[in-house]
Amino acid sequence: MRGQGAGVGTNLPAVAVRDLCFSWPSGDRVLQDCSIEVPQGEFWMLLGTNGSGKSTLLRLMAGLLHPQSGEIDLTGPIGFVFQNPDHQLVMPTVGADVAFGLVEEKLSSLQVRHRVAQALEAVNLLDLQRRPIYALSGGQKQRIALAGAIARHCEILLLDEPTALLDPDSQLDLVAAVQRLVKDRGITALWVTHRLDELHYCDGAFLLEKGQVVDRGDPARLKQRLMQSQDV
Repeated sequence: MRGQGAGVGTNLPAVAVRDLCFSWPSGDRVLQDCSIEVPQGEFWMLLGTNGSGKSTLLRLMAGLLHPQSGEIDLTGPIGFVFQNPDHQLVMPTVGADVAFGLVEEKLSSLQVRHRVAQALEAVNLLDLQRRPIYALSGGQKQRIALAGAIARHCEILLLDEPTALLDPDSQLDLVAAVQRLVKDRGITALWVTHRLDELHYCDGAFLLEKGQVVDRGDPARLKQRLMQSQDV
């Protein structure tokens, strides 16, 4: 079951996943009794090898898939950032793409322009508002995806390996941008990654193995655990 509870100002976590189970129609089990909690206004990461269930868990939280059992409780609207930004940027220019997600809110033209400008300023791309999407770098495209979520006033960001297709400098720029958004705006973020250097930016992390959380907490400790396992 997927629901939305109380917002900021409660003692509830922003994201609570309880005993989640999911299998593909083929019968292959992906998640088994998986549970996580992400505190309000914090930046957490989700670690694990390929096939551990990280991306599937994120898609379940976003409502893109539906679990067989378990509960997903979110305290506010979510924004989802895909691994490949070309899968979610649909308009020809930067400003138009950020504005596209506001259509359902039936805002005035002035309100839309204000939201777009605020969102682009938050990701340091305000000067690219009229730039064609095709002329952007991969890192800029991912920041435009972030701006779209900010413009819609999303309170929870779910990011599925958003640096996988980026060069090293763009990777660190993006993770630092999300860290700033969390600190400056009180957004809650859950970021799927396999890059251990990105753990320096988060407040905590979960380690997934075979569809279950086997460890959670201090990112430095989890990084050390993973480095030791790779040395074996």
